[in-house]
Amino acid sequence: MSGTSEGSTPAADLDRSAVTESDIHGTESGAPVLRPAAYRSAFAAAPLAMAVVDGEGRIVDANDALGALLGVADAGPAGRVAAELLDLASDPRTWHAYREVLRGRQAKLRCTRRLKLPDGRSLWAQVTVSPFDGGTPGAVLLSVADVSAHRDLQARLRHLQMHDPVTRLPNRTLFFERVSAALETEVYEQSGTGRIGLCYLDLDGFKAVNDTLGHRVGDLLLAAVADRLTECAEEAGRTRPSVPLVARLGGDEFALLVEDSTGTEQLADLAESVLKALQAPIDLAGHRLNVSASIGVVERHAAGTTATGLMQAADTTLYWAKVDGKDRWTLFDPERNAHLMTRQALASTLRPAIERGEFRLDYQPLVGMSDGRLRGVEALVRWDHPRFGLLPPNRFVALAEEDGSIVPLGRWVLATACRQARQWQTDNPDDPPLFVSVNVAVRQVWDSDLVADVAEILAETGLAPHLLQLELTESAVMGSAGRPLQALQALSDMGVGIAIDDFGTGYSNLAYLSRLPVSVLKLDGSFVRGFQYEGAGAPPNPADQVVVEAMIALAHRLGLTVTAECVETSAQATRLRSIGCDTGQGWLYSRPVPPDRISELLGTESGTESGTASGSASGSETYAVGNP
Repeated sequence: MSGTSEGSTPAADLDRSAVTESDIHGTESGAPVLRPAAYRSAFAAAPLAMAVVDGEGRIVDANDALGALLGVADAGPAGRVAAELLDLASDPRTWHAYREVLRGRQAKLRCTRRLKLPDGRSLWAQVTVSPFDGGTPGAVLLSVADVSAHRDLQARLRHLQMHDPVTRLPNRTLFFERVSAALETEVYEQSGTGRIGLCYLDLDGFKAVNDTLGHRVGDLLLAAVADRLTECAEEAGRTRPSVPLVARLGGDEFALLVEDSTGTEQLADLAESVLKALQAPIDLAGHRLNVSASIGVVERHAAGTTATGLMQAADTTLYWAKVDGKDRWTLFDPERNAHLMTRQALASTLRPAIERGEFRLDYQPLVGMSDGRLRGVEALVRWDHPRFGLLPPNRFVALAEEDGSIVPLGRWVLATACRQARQWQTDNPDDPPLFVSVNVAVRQVWDSDLVADVAEILAETGLAPHLLQLELTESAVMGSAGRPLQALQALSDMGVGIAIDDFGTGYSNLAYLSRLPVSVLKLDGSFVRGFQYEGAGAPPNPADQVVVEAMIALAHRLGLTVTAECVETSAQATRLRSIGCDTGQGWLYSRPVPPDRISELLGTESGTESGTASGSASGSETYAVGNP
């Protein structure tokens, strides 16, 4: 007889109804024992299958109920090895505990075994073994109860608990059980690849189906999708050792788990098959529905992976698939994920960093093209992050705009820059005062009273309004209407200069430009790069010079001055000067530097004397440094 084991479960109580008080007598110690005749009567009549087993593990006596239960009534269980009859030796833990009871070192053993009977049937049996004083020295009493019905009920209840009622697929609980089991060390070390894969998908636009056609049709759609996913899994499993597990994790989210995966190609093929299977329309309740899905694909070594980590990676990758356009699958990218994690870490600490004073300003000179003298500076904010080091503005300003912290950060930048400009003026009374240019985000105009902030800061610092210039991007200024336009006009009336940054990269309405309160155009560095080559290098692009010359002429006709960004070589400066550009900014003159370096540059004939960068820098790097 063969069988399997499972964890311990409560044993049934012994039926002692056949034993009467007259069958019991006392011993010298006062402990009651059964008289032999009473013992035999109770033992034989008990409905619970029982046997007495000697110290060697052989059955010396058994009641009829045991033979009937195990299907050995004709041969009789007496004389047989109990461990073989009840499959107690196949499980090392059970076998050890059973021998300890036989040796008198353990009080009791209770276990559940799945036994295969001689007629081919199987039953779940609860086996209890305990010491017994019935006239046989060292004997133990063994009882066996049929718990098959109870087990079947448990199995049915577990199935209901672990499966989704709409799709009949494994639910989130069972899915995570399977994932956790697959990631156990002894499991993946014994597998062929030691890898695991997951396709995590979400239906595109499913909410619209529920909202327009009702939840009944939505449930039917989920069931139809589940059938197609199951077909994909079965097809994928035909040439593999195992079939991927398909589960519904909730809502319109499904997962296909591939244990012992062979690599990303296998997961990619599975994801492609799912997208293809969902392309065909689904006819439900008189409606023809088209459905698509976004799929996040993760495939990796099981070693060092946790269920939580696997799902986080899958969820992140699913989000990428949605952002990238939906109806597609996207493979997990560790570098992209690291960038995302860094971005989240920065976003979560941005506001506290402002309060802790972790930001500082560097200043990049703005030099007159005609005479090479220092005219002003652009204030550029840096974040001295305690973990990531010194961060340029393109690493965090967009985050600040998203969560609104750009308002307090922008106010701090404005106040610090104005205070510094006033300090330079005080320290160098004989030199023409420098103006300071500060970048402003549109959200600062909408979410704060920028006009009042500027007026208050100018009053506090004592800086003259004409020595402050505010820079806004072309797309922000050209689309200004209502409150933003009113704010810009009020600032211009106050005497503050307004500059359009990165001019030439947006969708300029030139007629609208003439009605804006703008005083300066800053040409985007992409135009200046066409002037970059000199000497043995490739010749400059004539078209770039024509475009720049036209923009400068237009600006001058409108009464505006022009600043060229990203000036890196003397050849560029010469060409820009020849076509009338007013001011230059770039590494030819100086990189962004701390305020004390600007103090050193004041009073010199040209900013190149102490501030010129050594060597030529790439335009893209200069552009990244120069943008807030």
